[in-house]
Amino acid sequence: MGTNAVVRWWAQSVRDLRRLRDEPLLGVAVVSIFALLLLFILYPLARVLTASLFPDGAFSPRLYREFLGNWFIRQAFLNSVLMGILTAAGGTIIGFLFAFTLTRTDVPGKSILTLAAILPIISPPFVSALSIILLFGNNGLITRQLLGLQEFAIYGMRGLLLAQIFTFFPVAYLTLRGVLESLGGTLEDAAMNLGATRWKAFRRVTLPLCLPGIASALLVLFIESIADFGNPLILGGSGFPVLSVQVYLQVTGMYDLPGGAALAVVLLVPSVTTFLIQRYWVSRKQYVTVTGKPTRAIIRAVSPAMQWALYAACLAVALFVLLFYATIVVGAFSRAWGADHSFTLRNFGYVFGVGGQAIIDTLIIAVTSSPLAGLLGMAIAFLVIRRRFPGRQAMEFISILNFAVPGTVIGIGYILAFNQRPLLLTGTAIILIANFLFRYIPVGIQSGMAGLRQIDPSIEEAASNLGASTPVTFRRITLPLLVPAFFSGLVFSFVRAMTAISAAIFLVSADWNLMTVQILSQTEAGRLGAAAAFSVLLILIILLAIGIIRLVLGQLFEYRYQAAFG
Repeated sequence: MGTNAVVRWWAQSVRDLRRLRDEPLLGVAVVSIFALLLLFILYPLARVLTASLFPDGAFSPRLYREFLGNWFIRQAFLNSVLMGILTAAGGTIIGFLFAFTLTRTDVPGKSILTLAAILPIISPPFVSALSIILLFGNNGLITRQLLGLQEFAIYGMRGLLLAQIFTFFPVAYLTLRGVLESLGGTLEDAAMNLGATRWKAFRRVTLPLCLPGIASALLVLFIESIADFGNPLILGGSGFPVLSVQVYLQVTGMYDLPGGAALAVVLLVPSVTTFLIQRYWVSRKQYVTVTGKPTRAIIRAVSPAMQWALYAACLAVALFVLLFYATIVVGAFSRAWGADHSFTLRNFGYVFGVGGQAIIDTLIIAVTSSPLAGLLGMAIAFLVIRRRFPGRQAMEFISILNFAVPGTVIGIGYILAFNQRPLLLTGTAIILIANFLFRYIPVGIQSGMAGLRQIDPSIEEAASNLGASTPVTFRRITLPLLVPAFFSGLVFSFVRAMTAISAAIFLVSADWNLMTVQILSQTEAGRLGAAAAFSVLLILIILLAIGIIRLVLGQLFEYRYQAAFG
């Protein structure tokens, strides 16, 4: 950095500090958010690292030497990375297939395709594994009942890869659909008007502009895969170990927190490395479409033959997904899966009897953490985009760092960080709320930042010129304009709080339990009907809650918008 650059940086920092001095509430907000991020994101990660490096109170890398010298652990690490790569590639391909078909073709039954792409998002992440067992297990509907196979090796890499791709491809679909919709169809139209073929327009125009979305989808699916806990625990088996399960077994089976922390650090390396590479690669390139204004997608970008080929492929995937969920519903109302499929409500009676408190606890945790995550995400996005202050980029990076951290690492970090006074939170609802709050705010932050970039700052500047403070401007002007982004962050936080397990399984207690932990326990115990009933009930609660959130937010912010702008 040259002398002139240093002088400019120093002058800008002084101006930013003066701005904080002139707006004390803004300064309090910045300091408070930094304190929360340091306490609930960086501090637990630091505790994981120190616990692995100081297992006996003194510095020693012996845990890493032991694990790296263990063939089984090395194999689990390689399996995790391999599964992450295959899941990211397969899930992104299917997600792009769905997104492109739904935005660039005029095929019938789009509602069915959309439903199939949404269902895995609002269900526990290991429902696919449960469905695969019900369909293809040793007593599966297809393998045993229809094909008469006595033994079918669904456990291991084959079944796990199938479960993870069908669990996580909807995340890639949502990311890529937003990218394709924002591009519209005018650029492809212009390319073909200049003589390009449909394939060349796709290869030279559409695909390059989708690269940031594709990179984001690959990153998310890779991290989700190596952090996934439920599917590997159910389907992986001893023949295909993965590191996330070994972390769990090290802590809960061997009661070895330092050993679990060391494995968690090893698991952290590929996810954070991939996260940093993706951010650096995307930041070095520009993907601007000049106007940035979305237009209606054109139909002639795809030939009729290709349109029906894409439709057939998407329909096959959609029917497979719907088969998974139909199997769950049938299993929930079956007396004994594989032996007696007669209708019964016994499974639901068992669920409300044994898991009634878990249902209440899950709702309390989700309803408390989701609004906090939505509001905090919008506040951080507002500060990062609309205000200048020292450490602005650091705030953005720290707030989305949890996005790259596997849930098992977060769970162990929270156990280590909050199990002694004055931060004794273990066994309480607060630790679960904090986990969900800071684990899932990155989606709200990114949605809020994208929304703010589309809102003319002059609206907020006008409010400030009329005497409104930063909090008033945010509450009365910015937040009502960010309803779609706020809704996205709120719904995502609620759904994840209802369905997450990788970090929460370390944090539940006798006083506070979750439905996902109950589903996993019932599956491990062989009570597949009860597990299916729990899953059906959880999906119904999420669908009802999303409808209520949409209704309440729509009425609330419509009133505030009219009050603010007349």
